[in-house]
Amino acid sequence: MTRAPSTALLQALNDLLGPKGYTADPDILNPWLTDWRGKYRGATVAMLSPATTAEVAAIVRLCAAEGVALVPQGGNSGMVGGATPDPSGNQLLLSLRRMDRIHEIDTAAGIAIAEAGVILENFHHAVLDHGLRFPLTLGGKGSATIGGLVSTNAGGTQVLRHGTMRALVAGIEAVLPDGSIYDGLAPLKKDNRGYDLRHLLCGAEGTLGIVTAACLRLVPAATARQTAWIGLDSPDAALALLRRLDAAIGGPLEGFEIIPHICIEAVLRHIPGTRNPLPDGHPWYALVELAGDEEEALAAALEVELGAALDAGLIRDVAIAKNDRESEDFWRIRDSISEAERAEGPALQHDISVPVDLMPRFIAANPGRLRASLPGVRALSFGHLGDGNVHHHVQPPVDTDGAAWLVEHGETASRIVYSHVIELGGSISAEHGIGQMKRDIFAELDSPARLAALRAIKAGLDPAGLFNPGKLIA
Repeated sequence: MTRAPSTALLQALNDLLGPKGYTADPDILNPWLTDWRGKYRGATVAMLSPATTAEVAAIVRLCAAEGVALVPQGGNSGMVGGATPDPSGNQLLLSLRRMDRIHEIDTAAGIAIAEAGVILENFHHAVLDHGLRFPLTLGGKGSATIGGLVSTNAGGTQVLRHGTMRALVAGIEAVLPDGSIYDGLAPLKKDNRGYDLRHLLCGAEGTLGIVTAACLRLVPAATARQTAWIGLDSPDAALALLRRLDAAIGGPLEGFEIIPHICIEAVLRHIPGTRNPLPDGHPWYALVELAGDEEEALAAALEVELGAALDAGLIRDVAIAKNDRESEDFWRIRDSISEAERAEGPALQHDISVPVDLMPRFIAANPGRLRASLPGVRALSFGHLGDGNVHHHVQPPVDTDGAAWLVEHGETASRIVYSHVIELGGSISAEHGIGQMKRDIFAELDSPARLAALRAIKAGLDPAGLFNPGKLIA
């Protein structure tokens, strides 16, 4: 059982961090006590903002001595309430945002060392100045931090070719629950010293250690890209197109997103300045992007393969971006779907993955399963078909009080979605994490062996349960 911080502890933390690193001002605290979606609201008596790993370690030791829990937070852009303290006010908020230095960019080795508070978009710009790029991006790049991305094993739109954050992390520095510092920043290609703590901490959501820095893999900056917006009939056709392009083009294929027409309609209604690149509507669309060094070669490869797909009747129409501005316009449609959907009304968001070849089956069958138990319910899927991850959103029936319907039926709807996912060998969280939003249903539906192992790891590293309690593991 965690305890409320004593006056003596708060004074010691204030003395350690000074006015830049310690605040109890309610007006400053307030924005950081609610998660990005506004679903969870917590409380705390203070926010701690260390500037160095040594200060993080000192904070952990002081809090551990009194049994006070810490909730680490980066950009607070998570989707599952994983960085929000509970309402008790006993947990202290630990912000890593002041730790925003990039210590090294090694162009020869293709790596960089960045502190946990570095904002992803700033990191992109910094490495690009050295002729390199960090091949992970997402809609929240302007607020998401490196530490948060590591801790949630973030994905995004380039996972098809480069993998999730775990694949891009070559080393980690973290403070463990006893206050010791794990220095694993060296980018070793071979290391056979037992359990891989780097992979263990990546995706642990701050429950096993507080990530303070990461050594990240970079790739050469792409000097050219080709982006296509493709109309087609179904997710099955999209999967066939994905397989065709992957076999013919391979490495340059970095993005493959699918979007139903209903999502496009919502974006056009609510997002100013957007337009459908294909004015004749189609049931589904694919957003495809190639990246590489030779623009002419990329353009030729894409045109040949899409022309053959048109001739074969696999796709219905295609628009290829003429320049970077048009490419960004295509991606703006994709990145605006969540914003447009919020404007449409309340919905349940499910971030799920199944084996890529089974995704069309899930997309086709799950709405029927939902309607069999919840008449009138609507469901739509969009996202990263290339890596088997779609965002599957469930909307209340029309002409109902959406918020009230979700309160009454939301849990049933989510259980139907997640049970179907587990049945297909998938995951109830593809890239957003478990946090507190999915913690209980994760404990109910997932493999007992997996859950027992996770609980044992948590108990072994954090026996007092002081690191981000109430998240991930029930």
